[in-house]
This record gives sequence, C-alpha cells and structure tokens, in this order.
Amino acid sequence: MTLTTESTETGRTEVQQFEEADVLDVDFYSFQQRLTPEEQRSVAAIRDFLDREVRPHADELWEKAQSPRHLIPGFAELGLFGASWPETRQLENSAVYRAWVALEISRVDPSTATFIGVHSGLAMNAIGVGGSPEQREEWMQRMGRGEVIGAFGLTEPGHGSDTAKGLETTATRRTVDDGVGGSRDEWVLNGSKRWIGNAVFADIVVIWARDTADDQVKGFIVRQPAPGFTATKIERKQSLRGVENADIVLEDVVVPESDRLANINSFRDVAIILRLTRAEVAWQAIGVAVGAYEAALAYAKERQQFGKPIASFQLVQEKLANSLSNITASIALCMRVSEMQDLGIQKDHHSAMAKAFATARMREVVAWCREIMGGNGIQLDHGVARYFADAEAVYTFEGTYDMNTLIVGRSITGIAAFV
Repeated sequence: MTLTTESTETGRTEVQQFEEADVLDVDFYSFQQRLTPEEQRSVAAIRDFLDREVRPHADELWEKAQSPRHLIPGFAELGLFGASWPETRQLENSAVYRAWVALEISRVDPSTATFIGVHSGLAMNAIGVGGSPEQREEWMQRMGRGEVIGAFGLTEPGHGSDTAKGLETTATRRTVDDGVGGSRDEWVLNGSKRWIGNAVFADIVVIWARDTADDQVKGFIVRQPAPGFTATKIERKQSLRGVENADIVLEDVVVPESDRLANINSFRDVAIILRLTRAEVAWQAIGVAVGAYEAALAYAKERQQFGKPIASFQLVQEKLANSLSNITASIALCMRVSEMQDLGIQKDHHSAMAKAFATARMREVVAWCREIMGGNGIQLDHGVARYFADAEAVYTFEGTYDMNTLIVGRSITGIAAFV
C-alpha cells in the first residue's frame, strides 16, 4: 500500500509515494507527506537505527542515569548533529524535516533526544549563530562528526525564567602581558550554572555571562578541562535520567578573546538561539506523547480482563482516541510553526505557543496512557513509565508552560506580565 499527495502549485499534478512501512501509524492525517522524498528516506534510516540501537537499551540507561555516549558515532553518521548548517548538513533539508526528526528520536527515548538537542540544537546553534567565521571553521565540522561534544550553560541556581535580566555569572575583560613584548585580551568568568546537560563529559561548554563593563550578556566557548571550572553531575533525578545534567562552578576561569562568541552582543542575540530550539522541543513533546501512546495501544490489545482485550472497552478507546487527537492537533500546530521558520517569519510568540500547547497536550496523553495500564503503568517494563516521568522535564525546560503562555500574552496585549 502507498499513500499519495497531490499538488497543483505549478499547474500540474505531482504524486509522491511513500511506503506504508515508512509512515507512523500515529500520523493520522499523513503530515509526514510534507517531507521531500530525500527527507523521507533519511527519516526511515533514522527510525530504523533508533529502533535497533537505542530502544533496546533505553530503559537500562535511564535506570543507570547514563547518556548513550557509545552511540555518538552512529548519530553523527546519520546526520543528527548540525543538520541546519551548510558546513555540517548531509542533505538539503527543511525545519519541518529537523522537527520531525526530533519527534522520531523522542518517540524512542526522550533522554537521547535531549542529549542530541543540547549538543546540536543549543551548543552548535550558539556557534552557528554567534560565532565568527574562524570559530565556525574551528568547531562546527568537528561537532558535526561527533568528535567534539558541546554543552550550553545558561540556567543558574537562582535564575531560570528570568535569565534575560537576572543572570549573575560575570565576565570581566582584561589585558595581560603576552610574555613576548606584547599584550593579549582575555576574559575572567565567575559564577555558577545549573541543569547543564552534557556538561560532565562535554569537550566545550558555551557559557553565558554578563559583561561587567556594559552589563550585556556575552557568550564564551570554554574548552575542557579548564582551570577553575568544575562540573558536578546532578543525582537523584526522576525525569530524563538519561541526560547527565551538571552543576557548574566557575572560579576565575580564563577565556581568551578569540573564544568569545563574536556575534553575541546582548541577550537579544541569545534569544535567537532559544527561539530555534524551542520549536523543536515542542516536537520533542509530541514524540514523548507518541511513544507513550504506541506502548499503551499495544498493551491494550494484549491485556485481557473479563475475558477480552481491554482495547475493546469503551473507556479505554476514549483515552486512546483523545490521546491521538492531542497528538494530531499538536503536529498540526507545530508543523505550521516549522514552516514559518523555513519562511523566516517565525517569532518568539509563535514558538512559545507551540511549546506551551504541545507540552500541555503531552502531559494529558502520558497520564491517559498510564491509566490504561493500571498498576503496570508505573513499571519500566511495560513501556509508559519512562515517558510519563520524562514528560515533566520536557514540560518545564526551554521555558516553562507559564512563561511561554505569558510570551504569547505579551504578543496579544502588548503588555509584558513578567517584568
């Protein structure tokens, strides 16, 4: 069986065919057909790799609170690192394609999706958006090949939603003798960061700090190891356990001027990076919902009660139908946001609405899917518990539901409720 889509934009009918095996059953309205044939082939290869290499070990890594570092070469070979940048992408692709890939990864393991998102979406985008040509040349291809892994240090122990104005980590510029009759400029970083994914093993960490001279936020590439830089793994997490988050302490960490991100002059520049990743986090939320839905559906067909599968019960079918409706509505909204990114017209309030809506619907879906499984729903072996727990972190990072809602409210009213 094949699915077809027709287009008359050029005055003729074009038919794209997609094999049934390459289309997710959960894609109820066939949104995946919006991808090009080349993007479709790439998605199929990624899905196959995830099902073979990630899925069998996801629960174990989650329990051990370990990232899938052993799969970094495979991720790089598939083009999962830096797909949006010309020097690292393996195929011409759209924001819609990159978003769908985020869904696919999160559908199998939200922790893996976050690990890749931190490295590729945050650290590489920070250098891609904020770096000089020389900095991009030094780092981007190596990061794309997975030879260098990045982290992104923005959030602080006392500042999450208010980092734009509340950032306490400081950067002080100074000129020192270079020892050969000249001088050089360097920066001294002091402060702390929290919840920094990948930081315990990253080769470079992009640190955001407030310039003590002009009070503006600047970005710095901190090479590891660095004297005065300490990253301590955060333990006892109950969500996204497969992401190795860290508390970072910076005590007189010296960074050369050549490692300051050349095109970052204020938090407005940082916001460009966050806008790009926030939309993909919305797609990650859809992936979480899809993973839970698929597990609950399979369970409902197999689990027998009162002499028949629980999938035959009306209330179970209602939960499944509502879950699929939430997933479908979220894909529709996020599809348009990614198309707007391709068109260059996506704004902060667009990605904020997508993230808030998709994560709220995700939370409903994982709760319904856990209910379908009854007591078995709290055990990793049955396939929903990990998504149920991971949803809480996805709901919160890249802007909480409340903050993203208020960004939309500011757009509606012209009044910022959080200043």
